[in-house]
Parts: sequence; structure tokens; C-alpha cells
Amino acid sequence: MKIIENRKKFFLLSLLIIAVGFGAMLFHYQNGSGVFNWDVEFTGGTSMEIDLGEDYETAELEAIIREVTGQTSPQIQQVLGTNTAEIKMQSVDSQTRMNLLNTIWQAYPYAELVESNDISGTVSKEMQQAALQATTIAGIAMLLYISVRFRDIRAGGSAIIALLHDVLVVLAAYALLRIPVNNGFIAVLLTILGYSVNSTIVIFDRIRENKGNFKSYEMAERINKSIGQTLARSIHTSLTTLFTIGAIYVFGVPSIKEFALPMMIGIIAGAYSSICISGPIWFTLMPKATRE
Repeated sequence: MKIIENRKKFFLLSLLIIAVGFGAMLFHYQNGSGVFNWDVEFTGGTSMEIDLGEDYETAELEAIIREVTGQTSPQIQQVLGTNTAEIKMQSVDSQTRMNLLNTIWQAYPYAELVESNDISGTVSKEMQQAALQATTIAGIAMLLYISVRFRDIRAGGSAIIALLHDVLVVLAAYALLRIPVNNGFIAVLLTILGYSVNSTIVIFDRIRENKGNFKSYEMAERINKSIGQTLARSIHTSLTTLFTIGAIYVFGVPSIKEFALPMMIGIIAGAYSSICISGPIWFTLMPKATRE
């Protein structure tokens, strides 16, 4: 395999994907729709849980909410196996909330309000900080562990750069596909980080094991050989995981799909970065004498 020889092409492809994601963020920001499709769990808003007492169409319920509140993108999720709808929208006053309930009761006479909550901006800010802190702590812990394990700070640095690549690709997907950013977003990021670094460590372990079979100036050949030896394992692991998450996406409810879709994208990005990004970055960070 000629992974190292083609590293610039791999780097360019990644940069293009990430650039498209940032372009989408800028486009949505200028249009006033927000960089991401923030859920009320992050922005603050109103959350309502209503048992409609009969089968209902999400599109019909969404039309009612839009008509009464004037909001263009309310989020509606059906509680699996029930006639209960979880509604999330931007904050509305008590009068608007009552008008909405009255309108729903006219369309669904047996509807019953189960729960209604206001999610404050303070709580949402704390959630954003928690997401950032969790990701930062995980990244630092991985950097230290990999650097100590392989006795090379460059190994830890290259793995973290590859993880940053995965995070940026997932963020690009959230921006392009307008996937709601909610609590699942934190779980997606941390799961992808753990999954991706696992594949990277497998490759780095093989690179270390092959050290005695190559001279110091044959770093490119050693990395190429190591990636080739672990390629089947990396692909098979990613495919089996992808099939499982794909089944969840196909047969799951909307709330599950909002988690499964970015997970699938993250798994693909993680496999790509482990094979095509992490090793080449480690090679690029090595002293010039080992790269010639």
C-alpha cells in the first residue's frame, strides 16, 4: 500500500469535506437559521409531552404547532409504542401555550397534557460547557496515554489531530444535514472519539512491532506495511459496526435516527482517519532524516 506516498491527496480530501461543512455553517448563519440546528436542550425553550389518545400524523401535529406559534421548525418525537408526542420548540408564553393546547384538543378530543417544562438558557449554557469539557478532557487523556504508551509525543499528537479530523467531519454533517444538536450530540462525539482512537492504536501498535524489521530511514515503508497488515481488521470492524448502526437507523424512531445518522458518518470518518490520516501525520511529524 502507498498510504504515505498519497498522504497529500488524503489530507486534501479531508480539508475539502471540512471546508464544505464550514461553508454550510456560514450559509445558514447568514440566512438567520443558525450555524447548527440547535435543540432546545442547548438553546433553551419549551418542552411538552402530550398523550393524544389516538393515532396521529406527525405532519398534522406539526402544522398545528406552526399555525398557532408561528415557529417554522418545531421538533416532534413519538414515544415508541404509545400515542404520546414529545414536542420541543422555542420558548412561548403561557397564553400561546394555552392556545396551542386548545387547538390540539379540538383536533384530538382525547388528548392529555402529560408534562410541560421551560428549559432555561442557563441550563442550556451549562450543557454546552459540559459537552466542551467532556471532549477536552477525553482528548487530553488520550494524548497523554498514547504519548506514554508509544514513548513518542508525536504519536499522541498525530492521534489527536486524527480525532480532531473526525470531530470536524461530524460537525460538518450536523451543519449540512441540519441534524438536531441535542443530548445525543455529546454521546455521538465521545463515542466516535473512543471508537476512532481504538483503531488508530491498533495501527500504531503494529508500527511499533515492525520497528525491528526496518531501518530508521525506512519509516514510510514501515507505516505502509503496518497499515496493510491491519487493513482487513480495520475494515471488518468498521463494517460490522456500521451495519448494526445502519439497522438502528432504518428501523428506529426519529429520536434514534438523530443519533444513528451522525454515528454512521463518524464511524466512516474514524475508519478513514485511522487508515489514511493518523499514520501519515505521524510520518510528517518525524525528523526529516527518517522521512528520506
